[in-house]
Amino acid sequence: MTDQPNGNSADFSELAADVDEVVRKAARTVELGRRGFVIAVAVFVLIVGQVLPWVGGEVGWQALLGQSGTIPQLFAGTSAGFGVLAGMLALATRRWWLTWVCAVGGWFTSVVGVLAVWSQQSSAASGAAGGGPGIGMIIAVIATIVLAVNWMRTAWSRS
Repeated sequence: MTDQPNGNSADFSELAADVDEVVRKAARTVELGRRGFVIAVAVFVLIVGQVLPWVGGEVGWQALLGQSGTIPQLFAGTSAGFGVLAGMLALATRRWWLTWVCAVGGWFTSVVGVLAVWSQQSSAASGAAGGGPGIGMIIAVIATIVLAVNWMRTAWSRS
């Protein structure tokens, strides 16, 4: 292409630079669409689960502070970290690498959540405190599974 006397070459160079910048930004972000709404609702449900009873009379945030045993504390920490904090950050920034963090962390949190429920169901056999999982723990486990599935689908949706 030859330089035109009216400066079209400079206009094309500027346009190409703008297009390159848009492509770079699109490569770093992910479009959430309707899945973003489902994820936002699941994060809210997880927050609600944190304030409902988990073990005995203790609620989720008390389990996070270590008042309910090791496995429920681990589940409370991972659900707050991966489910709430990383989830809100990924929703706000739409960074593709954060969707992978939420997906992998969500599956880890889901496994720990199922173990936390199991530990509360079998605590009578070992003499540990806890007469079964509370409604908040059950809600939190379901919310983390929903989050893990949706984050994984979002992470894999990028081609």
